[in-house]
Amino acid sequence: MKSISNVSTASATVVRDGQVVDIPSTDVVVGDLVQLSLGQRVAADIRLVHCSPDALFDRSILTGESKPVPASIDPTDENPLETLNLAFSSTFLVQGSAAGIVFAIGDNTVIGQLVASSGKARTEMTTIQKEINLFTIIISTLAISFFAIAMIAYLAWVRNAYPGYATISGAIVNAIGCLTAFVPQGLPISVALSLSIIARRMAKRNVLVKNLATVETLGCMSVLCSDKTGTLTMGKMVVTTAGVVDLELRDLENVDGIISAREKAPVVVKELGMAGRLCNGARFELESEPGVPTRERKVKGDPTDTAILRFVEELDSSGAASSGYKRMFEIPFNSKNKWMATIVANPQDADVQPILLIKGAPDFLISRCTSVMTASGYSIPFDAEQRQKISEIQGRWANAGQRVLAICSRTLGRNLEFNWSAIDAGQLDRIVQAEIQGLRLVGLIGIRDPPRPEVPEAIKVIRRAGVRVFMVTGDFIATAAAIGRQIGILTADKHDDISEVKRLAKLFDENIGEGSELRQKFSAPYMIKPSLEEQMHSPRSLALSGSELVGLTDTEWSIMLGRYSEIVFARTSPDQKLKIVNEIKKRGDNTVAVTGDGVNDAPALKAADIGVAMGAGSDVAKEAAAMVLMTNDFSSIIVAIENGRLVFDNLKKVILYLMPAGSYTEFIAVLSNVLMGMQLPLNSYLQVFFCTFNDVIMSISLMFELAEADLMTRPPRNARRDRLTDWRFFAQVYFFIGLMFWLSAMGCWFLFFSGYGIHFSDLVGAWNSWGYYGGSYNYVLQTSTGFNLGDLKATVGIDVTTVGLPANYTIPADISQIPGPFVPLLQDPGNGIMGALPGYANLTNLVNVGNCIFYVCMVFLQFGGILATRNRVVSIVHSNPLFGPRQNLFIPFGMAVSLAFALFNVYTSGIQRVFNTAPIPTRFWFIPIGLGLGVLVLDEIRKLLVRSFPGSLLARAAW
Repeated sequence: MKSISNVSTASATVVRDGQVVDIPSTDVVVGDLVQLSLGQRVAADIRLVHCSPDALFDRSILTGESKPVPASIDPTDENPLETLNLAFSSTFLVQGSAAGIVFAIGDNTVIGQLVASSGKARTEMTTIQKEINLFTIIISTLAISFFAIAMIAYLAWVRNAYPGYATISGAIVNAIGCLTAFVPQGLPISVALSLSIIARRMAKRNVLVKNLATVETLGCMSVLCSDKTGTLTMGKMVVTTAGVVDLELRDLENVDGIISAREKAPVVVKELGMAGRLCNGARFELESEPGVPTRERKVKGDPTDTAILRFVEELDSSGAASSGYKRMFEIPFNSKNKWMATIVANPQDADVQPILLIKGAPDFLISRCTSVMTASGYSIPFDAEQRQKISEIQGRWANAGQRVLAICSRTLGRNLEFNWSAIDAGQLDRIVQAEIQGLRLVGLIGIRDPPRPEVPEAIKVIRRAGVRVFMVTGDFIATAAAIGRQIGILTADKHDDISEVKRLAKLFDENIGEGSELRQKFSAPYMIKPSLEEQMHSPRSLALSGSELVGLTDTEWSIMLGRYSEIVFARTSPDQKLKIVNEIKKRGDNTVAVTGDGVNDAPALKAADIGVAMGAGSDVAKEAAAMVLMTNDFSSIIVAIENGRLVFDNLKKVILYLMPAGSYTEFIAVLSNVLMGMQLPLNSYLQVFFCTFNDVIMSISLMFELAEADLMTRPPRNARRDRLTDWRFFAQVYFFIGLMFWLSAMGCWFLFFSGYGIHFSDLVGAWNSWGYYGGSYNYVLQTSTGFNLGDLKATVGIDVTTVGLPANYTIPADISQIPGPFVPLLQDPGNGIMGALPGYANLTNLVNVGNCIFYVCMVFLQFGGILATRNRVVSIVHSNPLFGPRQNLFIPFGMAVSLAFALFNVYTSGIQRVFNTAPIPTRFWFIPIGLGLGVLVLDEIRKLLVRSFPGSLLARAAW
């Protein structure tokens, strides 16, 4: 609301009880007679009942077009935003005076309705929110299902078959362990940090992201609806061409063009400089501003006169051509005359006759010319041949999107000598009107709002990325189409109009000819779009105006949006812009982005899947948008698209990295305890620590991955069909990478215990056979260890024979003779037997060491996993993280930090004491290295097969 308040006026001048009074704008009511003077902002929507002939309103806040529109007391169009007899709230009167009756105030005004529509909060989730939500639902459903399975298994089987194994509270804890182990706890942290990293990267490129969740939406963008003025163009009128009948001067918006013009045609430059300066309603605010470029000096006046004034100032900054001349009389431009006239004279030189200078619409003035100036400065008869040449120049410039003005002059002669200060203005006006004949055509000037220099190349890149670019502007259709061709939005040899759309729609409804083909092609709403082949190689172009959108049927909208890759929408109102966005979103599974800078763009910016405002635009537009291009650089959209696609790719890699170890392997570890009666291979502390520290630090490094080679050449992601996690993703997690992970980690667990004579069959299915001692389950030894007493003494440094044992049992010389697979110790002998077990204090210590081995194995497996996950199909040989085009030094840094975490957990005495961790045998630091390399090698083989056989089942199943 603060930004919106900046576009409203504080007071208004009204007539009440026959008195002219100034009142707060909030006190204006319907029916008030409002008076407007030069420079005033309109306080309400009014119907004009009076206006001066030269009255002009600046409606750019509503239409986005900087060219003022003339005023009229009579309706000129059925469209309220097009008719000239209405003045709208928050627009400016930039010339003349006017008065009108208020017919709408507050929220009922056009600007009020814009504010209301742009201020509505969006409740729809962004594309990445939808993907994360879907993934969360899948994982949560599976986790809850496994929780239920664990509880059912306990109640229906375990408590009856193994009554001493667990209590009901213990079973609930174990079931919760199944639930939490299946959920990758590090995922929320990783996703948030990942989006933040990308947003910071975009900020460095002057793209401000207001909502992290919208970053990825740009990667899905399939249609970009861009405003023209201020977005695709500079938003400033400039003179780009000038010429006479036998010479055209081009590139006048550049310094080099100005210099070239001075050298080629000094006489033309002099004549145009004089006329352009003296027949001009604009003025520099300061007479001189040393050191300030002419293009940056502040000017008071309408955009057309401002452009001409800056042009002639660059041509002749000294004003030598017009020095000595004084304006004696002036008729301002108005919509009725379509020209501006000035009479100038030189009071100091009686020999210089008064001169009539006039500029305006060529269609009006050229017919009143009898001579034309050549490049050499001579005047020649304006015959049919010369008229044809001028007509061709005018048409060529107009087709290039320029507004063409004719500049004419006439020496009035001695017969018009009179007292300028004493003559009646009305009489002088009639004299001047009568003298507009027998003119000399000095030359033509072409004015346009030039495209931003980076726009054409940016549009090429955006189109190569499979994104359709539409222009949605308030400008006239001819100008919009010309600019569209210049910047590459319209590339077809010719563009169709609305009549072709209606013709095809009729055939479509009748199901004949081309209509029948289109009916088959557009059999479902998501199919209503041109194919990628059509977009790239045989695009169709269409240009139409906002008035032609009124009353279009659904079929006509479908034909328009499904058949054409290039569309220019001209003379559109804010409501029509909003309609265009909503119709595009309804078809073709489109993700729509809208760029704009004006208040009139705010509703469309808000309704789009992602709104992009220009940094120099209105505060209202920036509030409505989700992203702001701070430097107004249109090419920044490429940065946004690339990072939007990159964040999706990298998020997929992050989740693919997290799931095999942080979810799948941990879950298998808990499941083995709950359903197989085995000791827990990974305790709760190490589970949580691994997910929130090891996994997170490593996953962050993936967010610094650079784009893969095809990122900006592949088609946009279809938000409905191309999911963050699909069947191929889960196949990679559960049947390839994850399968290798848990088999490797479990293998290390079993290998460790086998070294102490405790084999697979003793661990799996142990249940309550685990010996009970001192309030906890403790295994002693498996009979097949093959160790003798000497081996035991060498292992633990204790003479086992000196350790007291229960009186009812004598240790044989060969421990393999111990009867039974396990020896239950029924009492505490108090004689240090816990230190007599081979290698560790007791079997609980063995489990603690096994937990740490399992944990360290996961750490090294993740090293192989992250290297395998960095690329979808490219080999690590061509994309290693240490050097080359895909260098990412955060990967080795993350590995080093993760390894440091492992050392910290295994060897820190405080952690050992509190969380029951323990040092592990040296060989278990090296075995997992080989296993991690094995994961990488197997995935390299998979990628090789995918590259070699792109049409194979394996390639179709590749993530």
